[in-house]
Amino acid sequence: MTATIRPGEIMFDAKGNRIHIHGGSIIAVDGQYYWYGEDKSKSTPTTGRWHSGVRGYRSSDLTTWHDVGTIIPAEPDVPDSPLHPEAMMDRPHIVRHPRTGNFVCWMKVMHTDGKQRSWVYQAEHFQGPYNLVRPGFEPLGMSAGDFDLVVDPETGRGYYFFERVHSELICADLTDDLTDVTGTFSSHFPHPHPPFVREAPAYFRHDGRHYLITSGTSWYFPNRSEIAVADDYHGPWTVLGDPHRNDATGTSFHSQISSVFTLENGRHIALADRWLPDMPDDMIQRAWDATEAQFTGGTPDPEINEIVQAGAPDTSSARHVWLEIQFQDHRPVIEWQDAWSPQNQQITGAPEIAEGTRQPQDGCRYFRLPHGEGAGMPASA
Repeated sequence: MTATIRPGEIMFDAKGNRIHIHGGSIIAVDGQYYWYGEDKSKSTPTTGRWHSGVRGYRSSDLTTWHDVGTIIPAEPDVPDSPLHPEAMMDRPHIVRHPRTGNFVCWMKVMHTDGKQRSWVYQAEHFQGPYNLVRPGFEPLGMSAGDFDLVVDPETGRGYYFFERVHSELICADLTDDLTDVTGTFSSHFPHPHPPFVREAPAYFRHDGRHYLITSGTSWYFPNRSEIAVADDYHGPWTVLGDPHRNDATGTSFHSQISSVFTLENGRHIALADRWLPDMPDDMIQRAWDATEAQFTGGTPDPEINEIVQAGAPDTSSARHVWLEIQFQDHRPVIEWQDAWSPQNQQITGAPEIAEGTRQPQDGCRYFRLPHGEGAGMPASA
């Protein structure tokens, strides 16, 4: 019997315990898959815990997961630590340095002063221990929100895609050790305010081309995803639209993608979180207009505003929505599947976009700050 992934259902580990990691990613290490993310097991409104550290699981088939425990523990006795359980630490991303073999982990933290800063840790082994190598900083002088990390498989160069909070998406070159930005960056998809600003960038590569999935910004309410393609990390990016082809709700199947993992057989898995599993679709769809009204002075939605003002929801009840990104007619699509297997099948077909069918470009702009002044340096625009 072939083991399958069942999107939207509660996921359990090999011992039958519920898996509570979210904002997660998968990395392949020595023939094994490691899935990691924010431990939300105790993140209920009554506990006040945003997270319980970064937890990991191991699998050989992407369906049976063995708990390897906490790889970056919470620090409840250090009030100013980004790993304090009440600190708003999100979306850890881990990459392996192609030469040293070290594991580099970036995470974003929403600080009480309203700024979002990046923290960088490093370890010799995936399961740690991780040491802090770069404390909270604003890359390029920017408040950096949701992000993804990429290491080019040929050159070993690193790239950092992040949301410049409530503004635009940035692609920044990383230093050789992957722990800082160099000062070279490009800006994309500028928008005046949420919910139109693109966040939650999730990068993948297919047949030599670069793809980037993003969501709009509407709190924990899911919205319509957008996918773009480019021939270079710095673009320009061509917007292809929403990849969730058969989703009539316009909510990305009631989820937000956090990362994309590419298997050895060429298939791509979009890892997404269903943060509000019990929220009706009509309420979720109203949240888009309510968010826009908040930033434009429009008519508020009291019911939506009450939910948001109550604070973070019970993220311990969040679920996982893992779906395959397939290529149909040379375009990436994500279709709903009640159950599917990630093994055995191989996909091909380089995407082509005929002239005359391209969507508007991404407003791409390039910048280079003085050498060695990347971290904390004011942006050029």
